[in-house]
Amino acid sequence: MSAGTVAVVVTEEIRLDSWDLYELSIPCTVFGQPQSDLADPWYDLMLCGTGAGERPLHAATGTGFALRTDYGLDDLAGADTVIVPSVPDPCVEEGRPLPEALVPALRRAYEAGARMVSLCTGAFALAEAGLLDGRRATAHWLHTAQLAERYPKVQVDDSVLYVDDGDVLTSAGLSAGLDLCLHLVRRDLGARVANRLARRMVVPAHRPGGQAQFIDLSVPATDDDSLAPVLDWARSHLDRPLTVGDLARRAAISPRTFYRRLQEATGSTPLQWLLTQRLRRAQALLESTGLPMEKIGELSGLGTANNLRYHFLNHIGVSPSEYRRAFPRTVSEAEPGSER
Repeated sequence: MSAGTVAVVVTEEIRLDSWDLYELSIPCTVFGQPQSDLADPWYDLMLCGTGAGERPLHAATGTGFALRTDYGLDDLAGADTVIVPSVPDPCVEEGRPLPEALVPALRRAYEAGARMVSLCTGAFALAEAGLLDGRRATAHWLHTAQLAERYPKVQVDDSVLYVDDGDVLTSAGLSAGLDLCLHLVRRDLGARVANRLARRMVVPAHRPGGQAQFIDLSVPATDDDSLAPVLDWARSHLDRPLTVGDLARRAAISPRTFYRRLQEATGSTPLQWLLTQRLRRAQALLESTGLPMEKIGELSGLGTANNLRYHFLNHIGVSPSEYRRAFPRTVSEAEPGSER
């Protein structure tokens, strides 16, 4: 008996750009490459496409890469695990329908007892099939707002690398798919096998924190040009104990009017906006300097090193030290004597 049959969904409508190829390659590498010294037999892998054996899928990147699958969507119902790595971009960005046969095939596989898994935008396929209703789920942070809006019954969490809800699992985008696939190996074959496989792949067996540490904290652009000068001034004076009153006086309007106009322009309250800017400043300093935590807390306006750590854990999901290790500086970025 093998560790299980894993069916990876590939649709003809996906023109395989480099990101599609990357997300497709993750389950193929984890489950399709036998590791007989770790577990024998290993997993059985099937690539299941909508046009199995008919014609190849060609890459949009012009690399000459082509893919022909030997299995179709009907084969999903015979798998132990079904993985949807991604769906076509127009289905996410423009709301176009998913490939017609995909959704009923996913439902049949789930009803037959398959464990259902999505990587990145594959969550849209599971959600369309109703498999995420009432469940906590995630996707790439660039698409979680669209997922939540389109499927209000799904409890979307954009802060995590993956969500294990028993028989349905979802992951964030790109490399988070590898985190989830290793988690599946850990569930199926134990921590020892998963850890050794991770070492073989030269990746951490488990990454600290979630995808919150990678989310772009940029504030949406505002059409209210009259606020731009005061917001630019605030960004350059984050080390000061700024208040709503300070910013309102700088803008020559009442605090109440400033509060309303900033919220209309950015979707944030003044205090939320300030905290976001301070966190962005601290992230930039951690990424590009070797300054001690106390100094970074001071320059960003987040206060002491303890306060810096508190806000990072609450909003970024990792400590400042862990964040710094995730974004190592190049030699040219290092400050002379800063590490001492």
